[in-house]
Amino acid sequence: MSYETKKEYTQQELNAMSNDELARLGTELDGVTVAFRKERFPIANDPAERRVVRAVGFWLVLSIVMAIAFLGVYIFWPWHYKGHGDEGLWMYTLYTPLLGVTSGLTILSLGFAVVLYVKHMLPQEISVQRRHDGPSDEVDRRTVVALLNDSWKTSTLGRRKVLQGLLGTGAVLMGLVIAAPLGGMIKNPWKRGEMGIQGDGTLWTSGWSLHDQGVKLYLGRDTGAIAEQHTTETGSHWSTTGVTRLVRMRPEDLAAASMETVFPLPASEVNDGELYDPKRDVYEHHMHSIHGPRNAVMLIRLRTSDAEKVIEREGQEDFHYGDYYAYSKICTHIGCPTSLYEAQTNRILCPCHQSQFNALHYGKPVFGPAARALPQLPITVDEEGYLIAAGDFIEPVGPAFWERKS
Repeated sequence: MSYETKKEYTQQELNAMSNDELARLGTELDGVTVAFRKERFPIANDPAERRVVRAVGFWLVLSIVMAIAFLGVYIFWPWHYKGHGDEGLWMYTLYTPLLGVTSGLTILSLGFAVVLYVKHMLPQEISVQRRHDGPSDEVDRRTVVALLNDSWKTSTLGRRKVLQGLLGTGAVLMGLVIAAPLGGMIKNPWKRGEMGIQGDGTLWTSGWSLHDQGVKLYLGRDTGAIAEQHTTETGSHWSTTGVTRLVRMRPEDLAAASMETVFPLPASEVNDGELYDPKRDVYEHHMHSIHGPRNAVMLIRLRTSDAEKVIEREGQEDFHYGDYYAYSKICTHIGCPTSLYEAQTNRILCPCHQSQFNALHYGKPVFGPAARALPQLPITVDEEGYLIAAGDFIEPVGPAFWERKS
């Protein structure tokens, strides 16, 4: 049946048309010519059709099972860090691979099901459309709805309730598979936990905050030491026993016009110098301090001539020790490490977005997108001549947010 299209159709004329008639009218109004169309399975209960349905159902079921497995692993599998020799290490090492396998199979299985359905169930059709301009009118809107209804009808998915359920369930679970890991990135910045070497979980604390708990904190230098190989009666193995990653520093350990990255080293975790014990294993504790997101501090020793030019920040005049100044290494822009110190100009540079801070002007930004000064850590020297923290940062460390005062 063909239509001689006209510009206007009355409401009564449109209401009198069936969905098939509206669908055909819609193709003509859109300048579409259906050159070829053939049903995949014109005969009801075709065995080939049942095989395709079973294949699509298999991939949908597999997608659902893998999605449930992913969510189960993500929620219930032991994910807390385990080191060598710790109980449950093998289960911890399987956590990430299991997430990858289950999420990958979820997405791939759903994709296979959709491809199979489109390739083997939807009618074969070749259509040609002439391009046209202009806004859509009422007849176009009505016929578009009819075309969508026709597509749904000819896809045969409307009468396949099992596949509908499986496809819907698979799509929802795949969405959860994609969204669930994002939930792990969301945290309450005001939720306090137990104070440790990485703070209490809030944005304004760090390992240096242990000072307020009465813990003596040395400025620990990272030696870069790794596990050592030992040979015993049971064979050769690697161990961190006796390996010290963080060591205490004295002022004379740092040359003038130089910088050293230091981390909080609690007195109870010291294992160097006269306190060295080859049987102690403090390596993991030191690594937790190094990995603290707000723990890294730049210890800078200025030239004496430059130190005389320093402009102290109000209320922080006694934060330095002689020519030694300690600034947070976390850029106040978006948290990159400000790991470059230019001794000639006494500028601290962030390599991510080229922010620059003046070490002679309380870490004040002088170039780039950073708008806040680097927080300064108060430091001093103890009775044994080691550099220690004289207090905690007096403002939050890292990117600027509303709790910052600078």
